[in-house]
This record gives sequence, C-alpha cells and structure tokens, in this order.
Amino acid sequence: MRFSQKFGNLVLVLCSAFSQNSSKKHAETFNMSNNSTYIIAGILLVVMFFTAVFSMKDDALTFDELSHIPAGYSYLSQQDYRLNPEHPPLIKDLAALPLLGLDLNFPHNHSTWTQEQGPIWWLQFDFGTQFLFNSDNPADKIIFLARLPMILLLMCLGLFIFFWTRQLFGNKFALMALTLFSFSPTFLAHGRFVTTDVAAALGVVMATYFWLKFLKNPVLKNIFIAGIILGIVMLFKFSLILLIPFFGIITIIYPLLQHHENGSRTIKQTLKYVAMAFLIGIIAIVFVILPVYSFHTLNYPPEKQLSDTTFHLSPDIEPLEQVCIWMSDKPVIRSLGHYMLGILMASQRTVGGNTVYFMKMVSADGWWFYFPVIFALKIPLALLTLIIIALLHCAWILKTPFWIKPWQRTKQWIASHFTEFSMLVFLCIYWSVSMYGNLNIGIRHILPCFPFIYILVCSGTKHLVQKAKQKQLHRVVYTIVLILLVCYAGSSIKTFPRYLSYYNAIAGGTENGYKYAVDSNYDWGQDLKRLKKYTEIHHIEKIYIDYFGGSNLDYYFGDKYAKWDSRTPASEFPKGNYLAVSVSSMQGGRALACPEFDQPTNYYDWLNNYELIARAGTSIFIYYID
Repeated sequence: MRFSQKFGNLVLVLCSAFSQNSSKKHAETFNMSNNSTYIIAGILLVVMFFTAVFSMKDDALTFDELSHIPAGYSYLSQQDYRLNPEHPPLIKDLAALPLLGLDLNFPHNHSTWTQEQGPIWWLQFDFGTQFLFNSDNPADKIIFLARLPMILLLMCLGLFIFFWTRQLFGNKFALMALTLFSFSPTFLAHGRFVTTDVAAALGVVMATYFWLKFLKNPVLKNIFIAGIILGIVMLFKFSLILLIPFFGIITIIYPLLQHHENGSRTIKQTLKYVAMAFLIGIIAIVFVILPVYSFHTLNYPPEKQLSDTTFHLSPDIEPLEQVCIWMSDKPVIRSLGHYMLGILMASQRTVGGNTVYFMKMVSADGWWFYFPVIFALKIPLALLTLIIIALLHCAWILKTPFWIKPWQRTKQWIASHFTEFSMLVFLCIYWSVSMYGNLNIGIRHILPCFPFIYILVCSGTKHLVQKAKQKQLHRVVYTIVLILLVCYAGSSIKTFPRYLSYYNAIAGGTENGYKYAVDSNYDWGQDLKRLKKYTEIHHIEKIYIDYFGGSNLDYYFGDKYAKWDSRTPASEFPKGNYLAVSVSSMQGGRALACPEFDQPTNYYDWLNNYELIARAGTSIFIYYID
C-alpha cells in the first residue's frame, strides 16, 4: 500500500505538469476529488505492472522475440542494422538497453551474422537462436530483462490514456478509460513481449495528442514538439506511416471549420496549416529519423547495405525501390535509404500476407472479415456491451432525419467535437487498411485502435449520463457501467496468466478459442517452459515435440525429446510415446484449405482418433500414442 501511495503521488505530480487547467471543473461536477482519482489511477497501474510481470515469468520466448531481442542488442553493441530491417529500431533498442550491463558473447563469425549467402529473412531467426541459446549466454535472464522495458512502455501508454481522457471528460471517465486499459487481456498479453504493437498504440496516442495541440495553437513551440514526437513515433512501427494521411485529412479540415469572412482567407489559412505540417515532417526527419538511423548504420558497410537492399527488394524492383537502392550506399542519405527499405518491406509483407488458420480455413490471402471477427471474439463481453450501448446512444441522438440540414449539423458537431472526430477518422483509416491487407496474424495488429475506442466509449458514456441526469436516471447508468467494469476486470483476473490465449464467452472462452484462430491470438510458443515442467512432474524421459515458437528445444529439453515433423505419416510415429503439438501446427493440419491454397492441410486429422491427455498452458496439446 505504501508503494501505491507513492505511485499515486508521482501520478499527481506528472498530471499537474501535463495539464495545469484541465480538471477542477470536472472534479466539482462529478464530486470526485483529484487526490482520490490519482490514488486510484496509481493503484490500477501498479496492479497492471505486477500482473504483467508475474504472468510472464513462465512464458517462453515468443516467435517474434527470437529476432527482435538479438537484433536490438546488435544495433546498440555493433551499430550495424543488417538484422530485422522490416521493423524500426527504437523498441528493439529499448529492450536491449538492460542487456548492455551483461557480459554477453556476440557470434561475430557465425554464418548467420556474416550472411555470405545473402540476408535471407529466416537467417535473423537462426541468428537469434545462435545468440540466445548457443553462445553460452543466459537466455532466460536476457529474455526477462529485455521484456521489462516493454512493461514500462505499457505503463506510459496507460498514463497517457488517463491524462488525455481526464482533460476531455473528467476524473471518473479517466478512471473508466484506465480500467478498460489496465485489465485489457490483449494489452496485458502483448505488453510483456518484445514486439512493436503496444508501442504502436502509444505512438498513435502521443502523435495525435501533440498534432491536435499544434492545430489548435500553431505556435513554433507546438510545431517543434509535434515534429519531434512524430519522428519518435515513426521509429516505433512502420504501419504508423498511416498517420501521414490521417494528419493530412484533419489538418485540411480543421481550418475549414473556422469562421472567416471570405473564402480566400479560408484558403490562405488552409495553405498555412499545410505548410506548417510539412515543416513538422521535415523536423521529424532531420532531428529524429536521420540521426537515429545514422547511428544504427554507423558500422554497417555501405557495400553490404547496397547488396542487402538489392536482395530484399528483388525480383520486382519498382521505381520507388530503385530510388531506395540508389540511396543505400550514399553518404548521409544511406541512413534514410535504410528507413525507406523498412517501409517497403513492411508494405510488401502486408500485401503478401502470411499462411494462417482461421475458422477451419487455411489461406495466405487473408479475409476481409478477419479483424472484425477476431475483435468481437478477443475483447471481453463487458467492453463489447459498452461499445454497443455507446453506438445505440449515438444512433438515438441522431434520430433527426439525415437530410435535414446535414452539412450544417455535421460541421457543427465536428467543430465542437474535433478530438473525437479525429479519433474516428483514424479508426476508419486503420480499420480499412487492416481489413484490406492480407496480414491476418493477430488482434495485436489493430492494437493502435484500442486507446481511441476506450476514449470514445467514455465519451459516449458521459453523454449518456448527462442525458440520463435530466430524467434523474444517471445513477442507474452509473450502476450499469460499474457492474460492466467489474465484470470486465473479473474476466481479466480469471484469465491470469494466460492472457495471450484469451477469448470471450462467444468463442467458448479461452479453452476453446483455438478453434477460431491461433498464431499470436493464441499460440506464439509461450508455453514451452510449461511443457518442460509437465514432463518433469510426470517423469517423462522422452517426448516427441512439434513446436511453433521462438524458444529452442535443445536448450530446454536436451536429449529428452525428439523433434516430430508434422508432415510425417502417422504410421511412422513410434507407438507407446508422448506427442506434444503446438496448437498452431495442429489446427493448420486439421483445416480446410481455401481454393487458392495448394498445400495439404489434413496431416493432423489422425490425432482425432486419440484422446487429449493434458495441455501445457493453453497452447501445447499432449497426447499419448499407444
């Protein structure tokens, strides 16, 4: 409790610095003191911190961490950016910072680092195995320390959501937003791993906040801060390039909403904002992106960067890719060329997709309805209920026929709710691109939408409370919301520590969620250490394993396992032995292939004839084949 009070006081100081004028009025309106609000917020974040730490202690290395952690360490220790260029460096750098205090062996001479045969994409995973598990380095200690900064990043996102919601809607609704965040199974799952998805969510919130601040008060200070923040955010995740069209749209719309005497002044004001937006982009590039990438390519030989860039962008080299190749060995600008390479690789990945299992189907082309379905199945039902209530309330207040003064009403609403309008614009852009793309590997890819969904739900709830107050029904609304929040937190607590595999009751709960989608929605390799513990408890001397994930079987099992190839005929499995199968592999081998998928998908149907005897965690199924 003493720590919670200290944390609450820290939040109080930070909140005062963040906004000097935001919430006295709100506190008085809703009869909730600032001190109480800060203490509760501090407790929520402390609970989230320890939940994240203790729930990850038995989680093995996940698939993407196998490349991210070693790549980050190579950036800081070698200043060489040959590994994992399809993701920006900043989050990997942050994860690697605690590792600099360790005396680690770096495999300089290993083929996965020298890459004589070219930078084939899977070499970065082989290098990760070599660095973490085959170089006499303390793998578990490295993984634990690398994850801690990710949890601190998660806390920063929670603080930002709280601060901003408090400015907009007051203390109670700030706590509501923070509760939705702090007990989110999705944020608790991915906020513990060395990946870029939670950072992307933080980046969207930060960049949008400071961009709106610039729009409302376009002084030099706000322009410069918006530029620095934008540059930092662009180093979190390449998908945040979508902030550019988003900011472009709201930058043009904002001056059009202002009341001017004539049209020429409106045009002038719009052009002025567009010019300032370009200035912000230049600041982001010159003061952030260029210096950071220059540091990371300091010891990256120009001739190797040129050959690597050509290799990554072959065989279909378009004009933009030709520019990237040309830049890749030129002094100074080659760092920007490497940044451009990352954007191009990320774009290719989104278009190219990934072979995934989804609702008894397997495809590499994706489904337009993938993210809506996964969102409906992976968020707690209490949040889904709050979203539906907010949408129904919006529909009710818009009951006036749309053809009656539509432009005037729309303009008036946007002008008075520009922040909420901006959030809606971002959601439309991000959801549209996500549904159009082919990369359907997890709800984590739409995490940048979650904070705005929380804030908009709070906005709708506040408006509903105000309407209910006119009929003396606001206490009923508060009671319903409180019950839903308690149910929301309860579903999260009940899930501990299996947050990655969380599914709501519509999907049959966490135990049955694998029937709908796997990969980073359910099985990312996190349960391998739990499998090892199971074999030790049950004195299993040898087990056959088909594992999907980032950990190394030799490191954890030694000679007590045999690798099982899923495509091997069932008749060749030695009877009288245990078989452990990652559910991602198993579901892919029991699915129906889409017409364009020409690989066999029924190679694990034979397991239907055997009884499941146990699970390691949620994601590794254990059978005894007699």
